[in-house]
Amino acid sequence: MDIGVALPQMARGLNRETVTAWCRGIDEGPYSSVSAGERITFHNLEGITLCTAAAMLTERVRVFFNVAVAPWHAPAMLAKQLATIDVLCSGRLDVAVGVGGRQQDYDALGAMFDRRHSRLDTAVHELRRLWAGGAAADGHQIGPQPIQAGGPGILCSGMGPKSLARAAHWADGVSGFALSGDAAEADRQFRGAEQAWLEAGRTTAPRLTTGVFVALGDGAEQTLRSFALQYLDVFGKDIARMLADAMTVYSPERLRDTIAAMDAAGCDELILVPAAADPAMLDLITDVVTA
Repeated sequence: MDIGVALPQMARGLNRETVTAWCRGIDEGPYSSVSAGERITFHNLEGITLCTAAAMLTERVRVFFNVAVAPWHAPAMLAKQLATIDVLCSGRLDVAVGVGGRQQDYDALGAMFDRRHSRLDTAVHELRRLWAGGAAADGHQIGPQPIQAGGPGILCSGMGPKSLARAAHWADGVSGFALSGDAAEADRQFRGAEQAWLEAGRTTAPRLTTGVFVALGDGAEQTLRSFALQYLDVFGKDIARMLADAMTVYSPERLRDTIAAMDAAGCDELILVPAAADPAMLDLITDVVTA
C-alpha cells in the first residue's frame, strides 16, 4: 500500500515557508503523493494554486488534486489548468473529481447546483476529449498537451451506489474518505467500487484510495478533534461534534494500526490529512511510516 500526505490546507498557518517545508519533506520522505483539494467558503488556500506550487516544489512524488469539484469549472479552462500542472510536474499529476458536499460553495461562485452529477460526467468526457487533441468551440486545440498520454489519471470521489455506478464508466478508480480512520467504512466503500466496476463490465480493477485525518504530538487528540469540528461545522454543530468525537488517529500506535487495517482492506493508497500546519507534525508522521 502507498501512503500519501495531503498538505494541511484546511488548517491555519500555511504560508510560503510552511508550504515549502511540507512539500519538500513529503518529497524526501517515504510517500507516494502530495495533495490538495477545493473548498470556497473557508479559510483554506486555493487548491489549483497549491497543486501548482507542489508541482514546482517536488521532484519525485505524484501530485494529487484531491478533489476537483468539476461542476464549478468550465471544462475547457479546467483541462488547460490541469494540463499545465502536468507539464510543470513532468507528468506526475493525478486528479480526483466530484460534485462537492456544500451548496454554500456553489452559491459563493454563482455556480448552478442542479444537475451537478450529470455535469460531472460531461466534464470528465470533455477533459479527456480535449487532452486527446479534440477541438474547442473555435475549432482549435487547447494547449498545452499533458505530459501523460491521454492526460492525468482520473478518480471519482463519490462513494455512494449511484455515484459509483456512474463513475465505473469513466474513472480509473476511487478516492474516498474515512476521516475517523474507520477501516471497516473504507472496506465497504472499496467493495462497492469493485462491484460497480464488475457490473459495468470493466476488465481492470479500480484503484482504491481513501483519506484519514491525523494528528501527532503534544495535545494531538484535542488538535485533531478541534480541526475536525471546525472543518465539519458546515454540516451543523451537532453532526460536526458527533463526527469530531469519532476521530481516532491521534497517536503513533493508532496511526500504525490504521495503516495496517487499511492495507488489510485492500487500499492501494492511504492519504494522511494532517490537522495542523506545523511541519514538525510531518516529522512525527514520517517516524511512524518509516518504522
